Parts: sequence; structure tokens; C-alpha cells
Amino acid sequence: MKTYSQKLFGAICGGLLIGIPVIPQVASAQQSIPKVNPCPSVFYEEPHNNRVLVPQGCPPNALTRRLEAQGLLPPMTPPVTQTPYSQGMGGEAPPSRTSGINPCPRIYYEEPFNSRNVVPQGCPPNALTQQMQARGINPEQIIPPRPPVSVIQPPLPRERQEPSARLALVNNQVNVRLVNDTGAEVTYEVIGDTAPRSLQGKSNVMLRGLNAPVTLTLYRKDGGLVQVIPQPTSTQGMLEVRLDETTNFGQDKGTVRIQEDGTVFLN
Repeated sequence: MKTYSQKLFGAICGGLLIGIPVIPQVASAQQSIPKVNPCPSVFYEEPHNNRVLVPQGCPPNALTRRLEAQGLLPPMTPPVTQTPYSQGMGGEAPPSRTSGINPCPRIYYEEPFNSRNVVPQGCPPNALTQQMQARGINPEQIIPPRPPVSVIQPPLPRERQEPSARLALVNNQVNVRLVNDTGAEVTYEVIGDTAPRSLQGKSNVMLRGLNAPVTLTLYRKDGGLVQVIPQPTSTQGMLEVRLDETTNFGQDKGTVRIQEDGTVFLN
């Protein structure tokens, strides 16, 4: 028969043998946890390079540098935890009791406007608006308050944007000759008519039979600034849009709108 000392010695040795494999397993599990890169390369690749603000503490991408140059980004502050989209975000505005004009149109929640345009005040934030809020930027400092939709008044003549060009349409249609005079590749899209397409530098393309109103968006893939020059041609119903390089942020444009009356606006 085993003595009490022998039983005690056996229990201690057995406990040590059971616990030996546990230690390397814990260490191995700790070593297998991957390190998260706080500044992934996707923020510096298109289209995110020109559409998404980088996390604080990361080197700025094209959009971040552009907003910093325009004075729209405040001094760096501690990172802010972003909250998930709340109900009603992502494209559908809350139902409005006022019939008629939708104060929060869906286009603000579709690309490229979702990542490039601030929504009107009172609308659910889109991707760009939410990024600005997370960085401590007040969108109300960028866009003026929207008047109540129940009383819609046309702007005074001095407040209206002057059209950049005028042309006569043919059967409410327009042909657009897009000329890329820059040395960089440009991505363009006719909202509702075409998918995003690429236009190489020093080349051109003809877009035929576009029904007015027309919204043409474009941006340089290298993040550079683009000066847009619309010019009516001698051919009725044809507009030539030339793209040139610029270093002036005030001349940088990304949207060409052709109204049903043939007026052309740049934004």
C-alpha cells in the first residue's frame, strides 16, 4: 500500500505533467494574432485615393491633401470611433411630409457623389459627410443652410450661378466630345447612361445621343486637378468639353451639367 507521502508526490507530479503542454499553446496562440495595419495601402489606391479620407495618423492621400489645401481639415485630433450607419442612411432619406421636391435625393448616396459631395442640411449623412463629422469638421461650415422645402423660392438673379456655356439641343439631345489634354488618365461617367470609363491622356471620345438633362462626372486617377472648359461647336447639338491641367483649386471641377434649355454649369 502506498503511503500518504507517495500519494502526495504522485499527485504533484501528475499535475505538473498535465500543465506542461498548456504553456506553449498559450504562447503560440498569442504569437498567431496578426498585427493590424492602421494605414492599409487601399487608402492610396483608386478610387479610394480620391474619395476616402485616411485615418488620423496616416500619411495623407490625394483627397486628404486636397481638403487640407482648401482649409477644410482642422488640426489633427485623437482618433474618433465611427459609428455604424443609422437607419435611413445609405441612399434613402427619411420620408418627408412635404410633397413635391425631394430635399434629400438619392444621387447624394450614389457614387461618385456619395464620396465627393456634402449632403444638404437635414439629410442623413452620406460617406463624405460622415467622414467629415468623424474628423471633427462641421458640414454646416461648408454648405449654407437649406431653406424650408415648404416654401420654395427661386434664387435672386445675383445669386444664380452663371452658366459656363450655352448651346442649342436637337430633339432634347446633345453630343459631347470629351478631349483629355492632360497627360494623365481620366475616369468619366454619364450618370444614368454609362458606367465609369477611362480616357487616356492626350486622347478624346465622342458621347452621342445623350438625353438632357445630362450629368457628366470626371476625375484624374493620379489625384491631380482638372480644369474643365466647355465650348459649343459649329455643329448644332454638340458640345466640346476640354480637360486641362491646373494648379488652381478654384478651377478644379468634377461635374458638367447640361440642362434641358442648353445651359451648361460646372461644379
